[in-house]
Amino acid sequence: MKRIVIFASGSGTNAENIIKFFHNRDHASVIQVLTNNPHAKVLDRCKKLKVSALSFNRIAFMQTHDVLNILKSSNPDLIVLAGFLWKFPEAILNEFPDKVINIHPALLPKYGGKGMYGMHVHEAVVANKETESGITIHYVNENYDEGTIIFQGKCDVLSSDSAEDVASKIHELEMEYFPKVIDKLLND
Repeated sequence: MKRIVIFASGSGTNAENIIKFFHNRDHASVIQVLTNNPHAKVLDRCKKLKVSALSFNRIAFMQTHDVLNILKSSNPDLIVLAGFLWKFPEAILNEFPDKVINIHPALLPKYGGKGMYGMHVHEAVVANKETESGITIHYVNENYDEGTIIFQGKCDVLSSDSAEDVASKIHELEMEYFPKVIDKLLND
């Protein structure tokens, strides 16, 4: 059985979608969700879905090996960042090479980097009159949004679209493709 650990910072819709996707699979499951936000809605979602969830602070993540030790004891086959907003420490990346992936709400390399997340991305896409946007699933390295791209899914952006309209289209792509890409990575 392949083991998935998810990191999330917010509402956890992607985390919930992934948990449900793997719920009745015999080859993989989400064993734990970790969050840097003790008030994140993802914690409530995990409770309802009966998945172990823990919150941690910046010291446990960046300055000590507390989170790294939790991961070592969980021994995940894949670490999935699903709306996780902090830069990942090199100590964790070194311990789990090519096992940490992220989803970004744009077609990287466009609209990536520090501060480019959520509505900030969609507002920039609309402001720059882009005709398409999408999602990028990529490996995580020591720089924001610069790891090797695994998958991109695209959607049209109409001249009449608001940032909220783009966000809705991106969310649909995330819900459709993120679990499938994770599944394919675990099976390859």
